[in-house]
Amino acid sequence: MEKHDDIHGFHEKNVFQLNDTHPTVAVAELMRILLDEYQLSWDEAWYITTHTCAYTNHTIMAEALEKWPIELFSRLLPRIYQIVEEINRRFIHEIQQRYPGRQDKIAKMAVIYDGQVRMANMAIVGGYSVNGVARLHTEILKNEQLHDFYEMMPQKFNNKTNGITQRRFLLHGNPLLANWVTDKIGDEWITDLSAISKLKLFVDDEKSQHEFMNIKYQNKVRLAKYIKEHNGIDVDPRSIFDVQVKRLHEYKRQLMNILHVVYLYNMLKDNPNMDMVPRTFIFGAKAAAGYKIAKLTIKLINSVADVINNDRSINGKIKVVFIEDYRVSNGEIIFAAADVSEQISTASKEASGTGCMKFMLNGALTIGTMDGANVEIAEEVGEENMFIFGTPSDEIIELEKNRQYHPMDIFNNDQDIRHVLMQLINGYFAPQDTELFRPIYNSLLNTQSSDRADAYFILKDFRAYADAQQRVNKAYQDQSWWARTAMLNTACSGKFSSDRTIQEYVDDIWHLDKVKVEL
Repeated sequence: MEKHDDIHGFHEKNVFQLNDTHPTVAVAELMRILLDEYQLSWDEAWYITTHTCAYTNHTIMAEALEKWPIELFSRLLPRIYQIVEEINRRFIHEIQQRYPGRQDKIAKMAVIYDGQVRMANMAIVGGYSVNGVARLHTEILKNEQLHDFYEMMPQKFNNKTNGITQRRFLLHGNPLLANWVTDKIGDEWITDLSAISKLKLFVDDEKSQHEFMNIKYQNKVRLAKYIKEHNGIDVDPRSIFDVQVKRLHEYKRQLMNILHVVYLYNMLKDNPNMDMVPRTFIFGAKAAAGYKIAKLTIKLINSVADVINNDRSINGKIKVVFIEDYRVSNGEIIFAAADVSEQISTASKEASGTGCMKFMLNGALTIGTMDGANVEIAEEVGEENMFIFGTPSDEIIELEKNRQYHPMDIFNNDQDIRHVLMQLINGYFAPQDTELFRPIYNSLLNTQSSDRADAYFILKDFRAYADAQQRVNKAYQDQSWWARTAMLNTACSGKFSSDRTIQEYVDDIWHLDKVKVEL
């Protein structure tokens, strides 16, 4: 009975927050401990488990919704698998009682199905809370990916929009701007980022605008020096620093960015006197070891850079840089220096994103789709102070369902896009191996597998993206407008502190009491 006493009230004092599906085996492991070591009944153990575990879904992408073959799972974890089987058996019984005759519900919701253990399903069934990490993401979970679960257990679902720490990404990473902000409004923002809204008082002040842009210029000089030291490339700090740094994934559409760079380069070659503010396109990314198309995209970025950076005929109007080993420490230098923040994921695919918040905090303007946290950034700073483009999430979801999108039609009818894509396979950027970038070309037009061509709608959104980039070019020429808007982005970033995010977890999911620490 001692062990029963030890476990009494366990769920009232403890929460295991399952950060995506990777730790979901904790549900079954907790059950094993309670059943085998504490000798609780199934109902007692299940009550504690389902009041102790909570699940955060960080993405709708399939690779994060883990599924494990029964053969592997049961061989490695035989007792855990027995428990998972019983969880599944009881949950299927619940489904049958709630939805008699609905085999489709079982097919979607069962923990074990089609020879696999489905970890996301176990996290939902075995916990008391399911949250997404941006409002749009949570709504998509409720209405699309996890709709059957939401219909059955709506009380579990909630949203917790991600955040970042201003102490790392402004105070530490951008000391010039941090000191300037503190001089203007005091240091309350360091522990309460919402206080940064006081900067709005200064956005129309010409002297403050000049100070802000001078800080941005000094940060661009710092990044230019880093690029020269690490890449051997000279970049002009007076050019627009257009930045996309994030994990390399097809849905994040680094490919659309570099194809647009090629498009701009082609235009400049045809018209050297084109009205264009010099632009430095900066990429940083890491690709998973086995993700061939992602690694090939990095190769393409560097191959394009080799051609463009060495073409004297364009007078340095475009430079392309791929920063190696992108990480937090060099990220701080990059965020502080960025003029333009590339947040161009296929709408509905980016759960939240936090890079978008780091750039905003440091006074970069967003070019992006209405996806992930971009939606909430637009609400805070106003769409007129961003460069929004692209097919909306509901249309993307519908196109995926009806499979009526045919990228070859765009290829056949848009000469500029066709020119760019042909450069992938005619040796322009890989003269030693004309077939090197063929897989990228095929992924956009004529995939040989069951996957859809242009699965992330790059060609569909390409023209809208090019138009948005032209708006960036025009807007940057009005330095007063740009300075005001950059300052406004910083001033409106208060919502996106991780302090607010964590407090929402505390209040809504963990139900913890505050502990005051005397210093």
